[in-house]
Amino acid sequence: MPELPEIEVTRRGIEPHVSGRRIARVTVRAPSLRWPIPPELAQLLGDRVIERVARRGKYLLLETDAGWLILHLGMSGTLRVLTGSERETPVGRHDHVDWVFDEVILRLRDPRRFGAVLWHPRAAGDVLLHPLLASLGVEPFSPEFTADLLFRRTRGRSVAVKQALLAGTIVVGVGNIYASESLFRAGIRPTLAAGKVSRARYERLAVAVRDILAKAIEKGGSTLRDFIGSSGESGYFQIEHAVYDRAGQPCRVCGTTIRKIVQGQRSTFYCPVCQR
Repeated sequence: MPELPEIEVTRRGIEPHVSGRRIARVTVRAPSLRWPIPPELAQLLGDRVIERVARRGKYLLLETDAGWLILHLGMSGTLRVLTGSERETPVGRHDHVDWVFDEVILRLRDPRRFGAVLWHPRAAGDVLLHPLLASLGVEPFSPEFTADLLFRRTRGRSVAVKQALLAGTIVVGVGNIYASESLFRAGIRPTLAAGKVSRARYERLAVAVRDILAKAIEKGGSTLRDFIGSSGESGYFQIEHAVYDRAGQPCRVCGTTIRKIVQGQRSTFYCPVCQR
C-alpha cells in the first residue's frame, strides 16, 4: 500500500503539472472503487481550475473554487502525469479515471480498486471536516507531533507501540514499512505496550519517524510491489531498509538475524538485540 512518503512524492510530482490549470474534461471508466465515484463528477469538475494540491495523511486534496477532489490510492493505486506523446498511451484495463487538461492527462490506475475518488463541495465547509479526515491524527512534520503528544496519548494503553503508530489517531501516515523502520531507529521493540514506553524513548521515536519519512520522500518512496511515482519512476528507499522485508538477514548494526512476526495481520520486522 502506498504510505505517506509515496503519497507526498505523488503530490509533489503532479502539482507542477496540474496546479493553476483548467480541467477540460473528466473521463470515468470504472465508477466502482472503494466507494462509488460521484456520477456528477465530470460535470462538477469540467472547466474548473485546480487551485492547490495538498495532502492530509494518505489523502490527496485537489482544491477548486467549487470544492475539493479527495483522492486515495488504496492498496495499489497510482497517479500518472502523461505529457507530450505519452498522452497517446493506450488505456489499460485498470486505468479508471482521466483528468484531461490542455497539455496534460492525469490518469488514475488502481488494479485492486481499493482507492477512492470523492467530492467535497465548498458549501459543506472545510475539507478537513470531511468524515474521512476529521478524526486523523497530527501530521508527522507538524510542530504538534512531539514526544509529549506520544507520551500523553499512550498512557495506560496496553496496545503494542507499533499498532498505536499504525492506527493513525495520534499521528498520520506512519504505515507498516515506516513504523518498522522508525521503531528500529529508536531502539524500541514493536511488541512493547505503548503505555510502557518512556517519554525519553518517545523523544527518540518522534525524531526517528520524521527522519525516516523525510529520507523516504527524498528517495522517491519505497517500491516493493505496485507503487510508481507520477512520472513512472520507482522509489529507492527500500534499498536502505534496516529491517523491513529483511527477515533472516543480519542486522546492519549488530549482525543479529532480523526476525519477522505478524501484528494485526501485518508483517513486522525487528532486531531482537537492538530493539528492547
